[in-house]
Amino acid sequence: MAVVVTRSLLWRKENRGKRPAGNSQSLPAISFLSHTESWLKHVWADRWLCCTEHTAFVWCPRCSLPTEVQKAQGFSLGRSQQWVRCCVFSSRWETCWFRVELSIPPEWAGQEVHFVWESDGEGMVWRDAQPVQGLTKEGEKTSYILTSSLKEAEPHSLTLYVELACNGLFGAGKGSMIAPPDPDRRFTLSKAELVVFNRDVYELLVDLEILLDMAQLLGEENQRSFQALYAANQIVNVCDVKDPSTFPAARELAAVIFSQRNGESHQHTIHAMGHCHIDSAWLWPYEETIRKCARSWVTVIRLMEHNPELTFACSQAQQFEWVRSWYPGLYAQIQDYVAKGQFIPVGGTWVEMDGNLPSGESMVRQFLQGQRFFQEQFGQICSEFWLPDTFGYSAQLPQLMCGCGIKRFLTQKLSWNLVNSFPHHTFFWEGIDGSQVLTHFPPGDSYGMHGRVEEMLKTVKNNKDKGRVNHSAVLFGFGDGGGGPTQNMLDRMKRMSDTDGLPRVQISTPDRFFSVLEKESSQLCTWVGELFLELHNGTYTTQAQIKKGNRECERILHDVEVLCTLAVAQGGTFQYPASQLQQLWRLLLLNQFHDVLPGSCIQLVVRDALQYYAEIRRAGSRLQEEAVQSLCGELLQLKSGRIEVPASEADWGETRGSSSTAGNFTPPQLPKARVCDICVLFSQEDGSITMENGLIAVCLDAMGLSHLLPASGESVADGCRANQFALFDDVPLYWDAWDVMDYHLETRKPVTMLLKPLEITLAGGLRGSASFSLQVGESSTLTQEIILDAMCPYIRFKTQVDWKESHKFLKVEFPVQVRSTNATYEIQFGHLQRPTHWNTSWDWARFEVWAHKWMDLSEHGFGVAVLNDCKYGASAHRNVLSLSLLRAPKSPDATADIAHHQFTYAVMPHQGSFQDAGVIQCAYNLNFPLHAVPASSMQCLAWSAFSLSSPAVVLETVKQAEDRPEAVVVRLYEAHGSTVVTWLQTSLPIKEAMLCDLLERPTAKGHLPLEQQGVRLSFKPFQVLSILLVLRQ
Repeated sequence: MAVVVTRSLLWRKENRGKRPAGNSQSLPAISFLSHTESWLKHVWADRWLCCTEHTAFVWCPRCSLPTEVQKAQGFSLGRSQQWVRCCVFSSRWETCWFRVELSIPPEWAGQEVHFVWESDGEGMVWRDAQPVQGLTKEGEKTSYILTSSLKEAEPHSLTLYVELACNGLFGAGKGSMIAPPDPDRRFTLSKAELVVFNRDVYELLVDLEILLDMAQLLGEENQRSFQALYAANQIVNVCDVKDPSTFPAARELAAVIFSQRNGESHQHTIHAMGHCHIDSAWLWPYEETIRKCARSWVTVIRLMEHNPELTFACSQAQQFEWVRSWYPGLYAQIQDYVAKGQFIPVGGTWVEMDGNLPSGESMVRQFLQGQRFFQEQFGQICSEFWLPDTFGYSAQLPQLMCGCGIKRFLTQKLSWNLVNSFPHHTFFWEGIDGSQVLTHFPPGDSYGMHGRVEEMLKTVKNNKDKGRVNHSAVLFGFGDGGGGPTQNMLDRMKRMSDTDGLPRVQISTPDRFFSVLEKESSQLCTWVGELFLELHNGTYTTQAQIKKGNRECERILHDVEVLCTLAVAQGGTFQYPASQLQQLWRLLLLNQFHDVLPGSCIQLVVRDALQYYAEIRRAGSRLQEEAVQSLCGELLQLKSGRIEVPASEADWGETRGSSSTAGNFTPPQLPKARVCDICVLFSQEDGSITMENGLIAVCLDAMGLSHLLPASGESVADGCRANQFALFDDVPLYWDAWDVMDYHLETRKPVTMLLKPLEITLAGGLRGSASFSLQVGESSTLTQEIILDAMCPYIRFKTQVDWKESHKFLKVEFPVQVRSTNATYEIQFGHLQRPTHWNTSWDWARFEVWAHKWMDLSEHGFGVAVLNDCKYGASAHRNVLSLSLLRAPKSPDATADIAHHQFTYAVMPHQGSFQDAGVIQCAYNLNFPLHAVPASSMQCLAWSAFSLSSPAVVLETVKQAEDRPEAVVVRLYEAHGSTVVTWLQTSLPIKEAMLCDLLERPTAKGHLPLEQQGVRLSFKPFQVLSILLVLRQ
């Protein structure tokens, strides 16, 4: 007979009448699990468990299922076709299966019987071939309720299966949570028992916990503090731990305190919602997340069976899809509770994606895929955007939310700010186009509370919008690695529902909560612009191969959709590959999860992510070839062995960057008027090289660009070198892959060790280039080809790095002859400005920021832009533009970025504003090179599918409509920050045009007349418009 004890909040008899000193957790223990008995009668044996008399039959390797479970769930054995006996002390990421035969003693009739299981790995109980309970010691879930009151008619003997995952709630780090997984770590089973649960003692313990917290936390100036203290003291006097008959009287004393209600108007109301933030990948791989979802959600279902008031907010359509595919029985139960309004889908996105780095179109697809999934599966879309754990939030998000049927937003991550405390918890957030969403940060600064008195009091005290609103949200449940709510959390909050001295706590829903806020919103403040997280800004650079894969695959899917749409519109037999594109988009969206794209994940996740990118590249290339074949037909039959390249100025810049894969390359003849604009290179006596193309002139030496001369004059600051590489020590305080600290700027070391001198590699004509090599740090090398093309307004730097450093940060710097207090950075569907000075702590905290394809520093009439094809980290301090290239963190991936890297960036001096100079279009050209394909000598008439009359408007996306195969969706945005009218012209056979939202639903009064000039469109600054074009059949 074993006795399981928990900490008790009872005092010793000799301390009666005295207020306890110190931490109540040091007080003696009282058991609430009685009649415990190790009753694992037939745990099939091979070797040993922690309990010497218990042995088990264990199946592995990973994810092999017992036959009974396989048949019910439709699984196959997978990689192993035979049962393997092994020791329960198993390696990380493996799976062990236990068959457990239980026999409940007849004398336990009328008792509540639990099966208790404790291990340092996550487990799940299966019964009748269905998952029934998650078991996670770190998540305070170590028992499965077999019966709440054992009846004679109930089965007393039963068989369970326990699936034990060899990883903890937070993976398998060595020594610390975020350390790389420990290859030698073993996981053990420490307890497996059949017990009677003493409900009366449990309830008394919860009563005492709440009373003691009130006594300790309300303060000596609060009368209720002493009332709670003396009530607890009376309970101790009444309660005899050896006499259960005294428990009811003790509980009645507690009930007196809890029944004393709050006043009608004074107390803050807390809306408590069950929550379980599950990172789709982080310190564990994607496939483990599937099981984390099942363990967590089946536990929530069990809680709902016993607590019909429980609500549970659950985000990420991808995770619902995983459970639907792998656990259909559990998913059916979830659907039932969604219909009851308890299991509540929120967020509206495919995953909880990074809020900074995905492109504008990727963010649209997050909502499109997520909202369509929720509509198809549950008959509803989400009205709240739910993104509690992402590392900052783009200023374009409010418009994208509104365009997807969402005007409410919940997060809390800005509570992590390292420098400045964000001034609001409930406010309106306004994006760069003027769109507003009602936003709430739970004032408890957490998405994983435990329902304690301390958390409720903090929620009220910490609220920065007192007087404006009188309601706040509390999200309770273990999170990050899953787990979710527990019965203990619910029982604590039941006692605080309306107790004088404490805030009102009510179980609520996101809709009920935000509806109350909307009614109280007249006095709320408005925050304009990005929600910048003053932490984790190393994630703009960490895991460079993931960043490159993301940018490339965004481009690939863009190009495939355009080509396939045009091929369908042309007529014929070509079928739009809708299902394949959906699959590829979902892979890309999955990799944009907020611990994958930022690079803050273990090596196993990085490998999976890179595999997904490779799959997108392979499938995308095949789909593109099929679309081009259908679209171009006989033009692709190679007859003359020649690739024709369009000879327009707009096309040249990037066509020259494409190489032929078959036949001979025949460049177009330069127009006579442009002969002076060919690229010319000169070698100087001092070893420097000058490159000119009629638009810009560049003087190079091995240490960088000493002169960059557009028509308007020198661009490089006096006495400086542009394209200067600098290496920094990069040792964060704790979050290695996440953070780069401001003090790294004090360690700057220019990279000057030459391995290969500067030399001309292409002598000029259509293209000129020079190359050199440097040693970087102790073990790394950098080789760069500097390229200038004829009639191209920017110079490119094609860079290769063999990176082998540790805790170093590599940047490239451009000190320019420009003075401005603000620099401009591209974001999704637009741009914003950030200061180049550090006047205030808010300015200084932005020492490292993010951008997409370009950044620009301009004064009146002149400026310099830096473009890139796969980088995101950047900064602009005073007159120095810096592009962040590579980091070398060691946790949670000890091998992060240790690899060969290839990337391209460019510098573009310009006259006038960056808008008028075409910086935006040049950045698109760098990122979306033209495709050169083998062609015949057949003459082809010039043809354009779409054109726009205003350079301020960008046509971003062309795709087939989701629900209307006969319709095309085109997405455009205003890129200059101006109010403008443009005409959209198309050669496609259009019979009808209408405005639609980002979910492709036609808007009210959205009909657009088809006129001779095309379709007339009006834009406000940074406005995104989606147009539904219906094709003639």
